[in-house]
Amino acid sequence: MANVSPILEHRKHDHRRCAADAISHAREICDTEGLRFTERRQEVLAALLQSHVPASAYDVIDRLGASGHRPAPVSVYRALDFLVEHRFAHRIESRNAYVACDRGADCTDEATVFLLCDKCGAAGEASSADLHGLIAEVTGAVGFVPTTPVIEIHGLCANCRRG
Repeated sequence: MANVSPILEHRKHDHRRCAADAISHAREICDTEGLRFTERRQEVLAALLQSHVPASAYDVIDRLGASGHRPAPVSVYRALDFLVEHRFAHRIESRNAYVACDRGADCTDEATVFLLCDKCGAAGEASSADLHGLIAEVTGAVGFVPTTPVIEIHGLCANCRRG
């Protein structure tokens, strides 16, 4: 059974609640694990949470700069590295972009599948213990140890298929 992000479900999506939940989840994890959730890290996560469409580091810089102060790229890249390392965000390799993790506590070390809409640009994520097991079996058979078991699938989301 796969865990799927809310953006991919067919019901109406409350984006403000989704963003607030993601920030709250990140704060809780940082408090529990003794991680520093600095103001810059919070700002970068909030910038990513403005949309479910993956954003490049420079998109994030532009979003943050809209409030008057454009941050240095190095500080944004460092914040993105922290967010990815602790699974508050994910890097979408094929788009050289980042997306905030919208599965909260459901985000696990299992293989992650990104479902990327070619029409609207939205990204959703899903994980599957079965898929994770299959990847471990296939890679283990040849002595390969994956560090980032990620699969990107391009297609059309439910909203774009209906429209």
